[in-house]
Amino acid sequence: MKLLPHLLATALTLTATIALAATPDPHAILAEAGKVVSANGVDEARAVEIGGIRQWITVRGRDPRNPILLVIHGGPAAPELPNRYLFEAPWLDYFTVVEWDQRGAGKTYALNDPAKVAPTLTKARMVDDAEELAAWLRTTYGRKKIFVMAHSWGTILGLSLAERRPDWLYAYIGVGQIIDMRAGEKAGYEWVLGQARAAGDSTAVKELTSIAPYPESDGALPLDKIDTERKWSVHFGGLTHGRQSYDVWENTERISPDYSAADFRAIDEGSGFSFPKLLPQMAATNFSGLTRLRCHLLIFAGRYDYTTPAEPVKRWYDRLSAPGKRFIWFENSAHMMYEEEPGRVLLHLVRDALPLAAAAGDVAPADDR
Repeated sequence: MKLLPHLLATALTLTATIALAATPDPHAILAEAGKVVSANGVDEARAVEIGGIRQWITVRGRDPRNPILLVIHGGPAAPELPNRYLFEAPWLDYFTVVEWDQRGAGKTYALNDPAKVAPTLTKARMVDDAEELAAWLRTTYGRKKIFVMAHSWGTILGLSLAERRPDWLYAYIGVGQIIDMRAGEKAGYEWVLGQARAAGDSTAVKELTSIAPYPESDGALPLDKIDTERKWSVHFGGLTHGRQSYDVWENTERISPDYSAADFRAIDEGSGFSFPKLLPQMAATNFSGLTRLRCHLLIFAGRYDYTTPAEPVKRWYDRLSAPGKRFIWFENSAHMMYEEEPGRVLLHLVRDALPLAAAAGDVAPADDR
């Protein structure tokens, strides 16, 4: 009888082990659920040679007759790829979606020697990267035009590309657009300081007033100062509306079907590598002198976005001449519209962007979609 408890414990341990072994890893579950399985679909992930280094892209869509949508992520070095499983799937019914980990970011950071990349990590080189990738997509997939949708830091690259190669684009879509970086930072700082005072948060007020003037009198944005401003802007909902941290979205990255644990670590490594190098160039960004764009323009603006506040963008937009333009408010979003209002992002992509490609016959027949 003394043997019975031991046998029972062994059996329970074995049962638990078998059960754990039979439960697929969350990454594998999401990867399988997200596969493109339509008969003529495309589901590719690979490194391509862009700007002298290997850069990681994915190309996915349920019908290759649909137009290409190149997504240019923010940051610097904050790839959308690890979280795309939260919002991208419905896009694939209407577009062939290209996600791209930029120079110094995510999987691309991990693919290359940082010492080799460091001297090339400039805004100008990364605009060239965007142009090279757009050219590669047009050639590889036989397209005269594509859509470009850029977010936050990526809007600097995306709008530069639209200015340089408007004939390549059906439309440029700016999400959390940056126009005058310093004016935006000033507006964001004034907002977050006002929020801190209204909340009676003495710690926030003390830390925020300690970095004044912000930006500095010469327009500079020192790394320690922007870190302090962003800390409290995130806390008061200037990044994601109604949330005091980014933790929920960072945690979803940990089970990404596209990113391994090593890839996830590369996000932080790439950010630490890229952000300090690109911040001064980012701070000097000012498109206010751009008064004419020769392709269609859509602006997606979060009503509560105080990471890239919309006020300077709306002033610029109102003065801008373009073949067609629309400014769209997202009333329940701050800066992360893809995650915060994914349904409305899809709605406006289909309603406001897709018809531009349909007019050129660059979509799958409606009955097939």
